Amino acid sequence: MKLVSWNVNGLRACLGKGFLDFCAQADADIICLQETKMRPEQAQFDLPGYTRFWNSADKAGYSGTAVFTREEPLAVTYDFGADEHRHEGRIITAEYPGFYLVCCYTPNSQEGLKRLDYRMTWEDDLRAYLLELDARKPVVYCGDLNVAHEEIDIKNPSTNRRNAGFTDEERAKMTQLLDAGFVDTFRALHPDVTGAYSWWSYRFNARKNNAGWRIDYFIVSRRLQEKVRAAEIWSDVLGSDHCPVMLELAE
Repeated sequence: MKLVSWNVNGLRACLGKGFLDFCAQADADIICLQETKMRPEQAQFDLPGYTRFWNSADKAGYSGTAVFTREEPLAVTYDFGADEHRHEGRIITAEYPGFYLVCCYTPNSQEGLKRLDYRMTWEDDLRAYLLELDARKPVVYCGDLNVAHEEIDIKNPSTNRRNAGFTDEERAKMTQLLDAGFVDTFRALHPDVTGAYSWWSYRFNARKNNAGWRIDYFIVSRRLQEKVRAAEIWSDVLGSDHCPVMLELAE
């Protein structure tokens, strides 16, 4: 089974930049999207063979997630936990026979870290939610998680130390999640690979110079690790300031 996750930074814009061609070429069983910035009725497009599930933010043109899937899930739920987590369209959970899929667009701590406190609450509540699911069946957790976990995951670690996405607090929450029984699939297969990034600023020719961050992930329950056949970052795919990431699981 092939799964793809991509922060498209506005699906309507990405549709004009080859999104459907990418879907045809990727030939994925499940496509998870973040930062769709739209409601489903705002764009008409043909994607045969996929059932679509959307979670749009209350605020127009903001945040949002989607899951396009060839296999009909057993169940789909939206958001999680307390009411404060239920207004930005950040989580879709799809249950399949062998696992739960959780598509996530993690809140950014923002400039000046003004949302860091909320981010810490989100991380603790989300980890509890993932563990609750994991108690029933394995979890595949993917998306733009808005953190570069280790120094190897960012081009300029020293100058970004207190910036949103690379604070000690955010990185520690990722460590806590992994220690709770989950695996970062890309790092498990490629522990020493450098220069592997999934997001680049639009400024300073960052993508051309590969001055990026790895903030898009496929994380799985540890007992699913033996089924991981591939975990890749498709940095040559354009259309967003992020690139897609891919996970291949044995059936």
